[in-house]
Amino acid sequence: MNDRQLPLFAGTDLAERIENAERTLISEAAEAAARRRPEGRCFATPLAGGVAAWAGEGSPLNKVAGLGFGGAVDEAELEAIERAYAERGSPVQVELSTAGEPSIGALFTRRGYVLIGFENVLALALAPGREAVLARSVEIRDSPESEFDLWLDLVVTGFASPDTQGVASHEEFPREVMASAMRDCMAASGFVRSLALHEGVPAGGGSLRLHAGVAQLCGAATVPAYRRRGIQSSLLEARLAVAAAAGSEVAVVTTQPGSKSQQNVQRQGFELVYARAVLVRA
Repeated sequence: MNDRQLPLFAGTDLAERIENAERTLISEAAEAAARRRPEGRCFATPLAGGVAAWAGEGSPLNKVAGLGFGGAVDEAELEAIERAYAERGSPVQVELSTAGEPSIGALFTRRGYVLIGFENVLALALAPGREAVLARSVEIRDSPESEFDLWLDLVVTGFASPDTQGVASHEEFPREVMASAMRDCMAASGFVRSLALHEGVPAGGGSLRLHAGVAQLCGAATVPAYRRRGIQSSLLEARLAVAAAAGSEVAVVTTQPGSKSQQNVQRQGFELVYARAVLVRA
């Protein structure tokens, strides 16, 4: 065990905290999309302690998230949400924690939802005073609003060329859709953006969201020309140090099963705490 790592119990209390952070992120991002495109019919509707969100055609924010910790799903409310997605020509995608109320999965199965995949949720307990250890020739610094377009271009470019290790994602998004969703996410509360430089040249970026003691590592990417130089690990180290300094108790990351991203964070001491089942109704 890394001497900076504290014991972590992957119980339902921890899962509820993580899913609550996810719920507020999706809600606030969808609300930002609605402000940015008032004619776009975006919505963020509460459902059984979670949220059903739609942030524009093809957006990765179009999902039902955070269920399983706020009571049973009211079928009348669910039917209204299903109609709202149908009116927008969108399938209903549910990301359901394996640590939540089991009857909710049974309900979705009865209503014709199909299991199409999983994503892993990993967590790391944070100790106060954690320091970042960066790779040689790599600098990580905060990215101010004045260079947001540079940061966004680097991250979207990196995401456009994902690693191919492990289970492939069931989703792919055009560059402009991904950029739009990231703009909406960055409007949510608690975000810190990081820029990575290799020998002074911008080479990647990452983001961190601080919410109620939970530090969500919301994605980091390196442009292809600068990969295998320690930038991803340095972005991770730097964001964990920022989270610890801010008083966060636990850091969280979501990955595809068996992916390079999962391998990287497990090398830093992250543990698999639960998975999310991805259920879709066309």
